[in-house]
Amino acid sequence: MSIQASSGGIPVVILKDGATQTKGRDAQKNNISAAKLIAEIIHTSLGPRGMDKMLVDSLGDVTITNDGATILKEIDVQHPAAKMLVEISKATDNEVGDGTTSAVVLAGALLENAESLILQDVHPTIIVDGYRKAAHKAKDLLSKIADKVSPTDKDVLERIARTSMQTKLVRRDSANLADMIVKAVLAVAEKAEEGYRVDIDDIKVEKKAGGSIKDSSITKGIILDKEVVHSGMPKKIEKAKIAIINNALEIDKTEFDAKININNPQQMKSFLDEENRMIKNMVDKVVASGANVLFCQKGIDDMAQHYLAKAGVLTVRRVKESDMAKLAKATGARMITNLDDLFEKDLGSAELVEERKVESDRWVFVEGCKHPKAVTLLVRAGSQRVVDEVERSVHDALMVVKDVMENPMIVAGGGAPETYAATKLREWAKSLEGREQLAVEKFADSLEVIPITLAENAGMDPIDTLASLRSKQLKGNKWTGIDVMKGQVASMHATDIFEPLSVKNQIISSATEAACMILRIDDVISVTKTSGPPGGGMGGMGGMEGMGGMGGMGMPPMGME
Repeated sequence: MSIQASSGGIPVVILKDGATQTKGRDAQKNNISAAKLIAEIIHTSLGPRGMDKMLVDSLGDVTITNDGATILKEIDVQHPAAKMLVEISKATDNEVGDGTTSAVVLAGALLENAESLILQDVHPTIIVDGYRKAAHKAKDLLSKIADKVSPTDKDVLERIARTSMQTKLVRRDSANLADMIVKAVLAVAEKAEEGYRVDIDDIKVEKKAGGSIKDSSITKGIILDKEVVHSGMPKKIEKAKIAIINNALEIDKTEFDAKININNPQQMKSFLDEENRMIKNMVDKVVASGANVLFCQKGIDDMAQHYLAKAGVLTVRRVKESDMAKLAKATGARMITNLDDLFEKDLGSAELVEERKVESDRWVFVEGCKHPKAVTLLVRAGSQRVVDEVERSVHDALMVVKDVMENPMIVAGGGAPETYAATKLREWAKSLEGREQLAVEKFADSLEVIPITLAENAGMDPIDTLASLRSKQLKGNKWTGIDVMKGQVASMHATDIFEPLSVKNQIISSATEAACMILRIDDVISVTKTSGPPGGGMGGMGGMEGMGGMGGMGMPPMGME
């Protein structure tokens, strides 16, 4: 509670009971410490030699991952300032898919370096201005050294995908997976006025534990985790003609109360026959269109299943809406709502539709679509934990390939661009007047935390590594970075470690935003929700329960009387 004495000596109550307030330096210190802690948790998982985290939730479910965004999402952070770092990792994941760990590590470093300036009485607003200018300049510097590539160059795209997976559990199989990922993205990419557009939702990733990562495959079409609805239907149809329907093949129950008076069994029979005829009519419309495969979003009546089986139509029901849209894209079918509207031109086509057994489940595979605008990656691995992590790695790799296709600029990895930008920023800082140059220098120091962390995680000496890296960069080798696998400073061009420029830009933008936001806070006021004295409501309830208990105890003696 905040109390302020007025001139008449009467206390003025501003905040209600139970509210707490931290001000000035304390608030900043508290927020910065929380953000630093989050960055500390995550920084050991940066890079190819980074460690994984095991996260156990309240139900005992285990997640093993080194994906920054997943770690932060799962650990359910409570501190309000730390939550901002969780937000930037989420934003980076949604925007560019990779670099989530780097963004958080960089934000933590920016705050840690700002703290030393605040202790020297540099005003936070000046630090914020300096950081913003430095971020802008850093992005400029990176765009100058980035290499322009051809957006459909399969070789470059595979290198980008491999680099993204180098830091993950799937490193050994990255070549095989990268090939599939690039094929998938190239299949769904659409040419726009300038460059390409890729919608990642058009690539369906299905996962199944069992087998090894090498067994993962790409399907030019869609895999549905559903089985054929009736045992009498064919399980395999070649040269499929596919109808996609999003309403039910059932008799609609009327919305309003309708009563049917039936006086004799004959009327009952004709009523049921009429229902049957309506259903048969629906099925006939499907068959008349020439369809031999039917995917339905809603339910299919038992009788309709019987007629469809008789007509030899492979049918799957209750397909998810998102899968329906992908099926339409992959096979070229038009989604139908009204059966009267179903004609041959609305059907899609595929070489093969088949139900197959995957481990213990039966799934329907739609394969061999001519020019599929939607494809499926089937991810396999030894156990459920591994297959989950492979799926996360594949998502990151798909995103970076998409980034390069949409913005075909790449830079080297291994901390090379960060070191280059840091060196150039220090030179540029000298041209600034006032205290902003201190902030820009601190920004440069923060950028170097990325190569330092990579070196630490690889068991190299961070100080020696950074010194060697700086000297080689100053000699003009702008692609020199840390070859983490060999534990030495080397040219990244030779090791094929490349990253999209858009990922680097996103890391710098989101980390700077978060750091500036936290630095500008000088007052944390937390207000509790309860009205009246804290815990008042609970106390009341407790009393009531107590009374109930007493009544209960009083009952038996009364009964005895």
